[in-house]
Amino acid sequence: MLYLRKRKKSNHGQRIGGRLGYKYTGDHNDENHNESIELPLFDLRAITKATDNFSINSKLGEGGFGPVYKGVMEEGQEIAIKRLSRTSHQGLVEFKNEVNCIAKLQHRNLVKLLGCCIHGEEKMLIYEYMPNRSLDLILFDLMGSALLDWPKRFHIINGIAKGLMYLHQDSRLRIIHRDLKASNILLDFDMNPKISDFGMARIFGGNETEANTSRVVGTYGYMPPEYAMDGIFSVKSDVFSFGVIMLEIAWMLYREGRSLELVDAYLGISD
Repeated sequence: MLYLRKRKKSNHGQRIGGRLGYKYTGDHNDENHNESIELPLFDLRAITKATDNFSINSKLGEGGFGPVYKGVMEEGQEIAIKRLSRTSHQGLVEFKNEVNCIAKLQHRNLVKLLGCCIHGEEKMLIYEYMPNRSLDLILFDLMGSALLDWPKRFHIINGIAKGLMYLHQDSRLRIIHRDLKASNILLDFDMNPKISDFGMARIFGGNETEANTSRVVGTYGYMPPEYAMDGIFSVKSDVFSFGVIMLEIAWMLYREGRSLELVDAYLGISD
């Protein structure tokens, strides 16, 4: 169950109507631990105005959670709004899970959660807007991919790796993403990658390094065999997904017969 505790109103103007304290109490083996989380609460009227009443022109895309919109607040701030689909039961689970995971994390290679908007049946997550959208839209587009030279591609690979290192080792909580793929890597104005979409993520506590689930989630092609077949996942699952993304990013080198440029020179490979 998701408990909401209203806080004293904030002085952030129309953008924020208050703060909500979240406490998600669920099965430890399901997703997360019990812990209160505070997030800024955005006003529904401000979000509606920012998206031109959720117009089709403001829509960026749609996933299992629901549609995603671009919004521009009155002060000019650009935001991305993930709007929970009212017909998606699984989306509510993802909503709770994403709040519990991403709200606790701060890293330059993770997308930043700015707050949420909850009004009756409306449930939305508000994120920083990424002007270059998702990696897959550039990588798998003929014209877009031509703009990605190898230094830019290497920069993206390196940024994703840093984000994963934070999730797996450096953050206060060890988090397994479980749905790492090109469409969940967002790019900011300077093409810095940010890992997004933590709806399927799992928090590990204590000395946990591996778990088993009867409900396999994620995207086939990006998930390792032991997870797809037996439901076993660990940090290695994300590393496998990262490897697939890296191959997709570096495919240009293979086509140009420059595959060895992927190999670190310190390995001393000779002809």
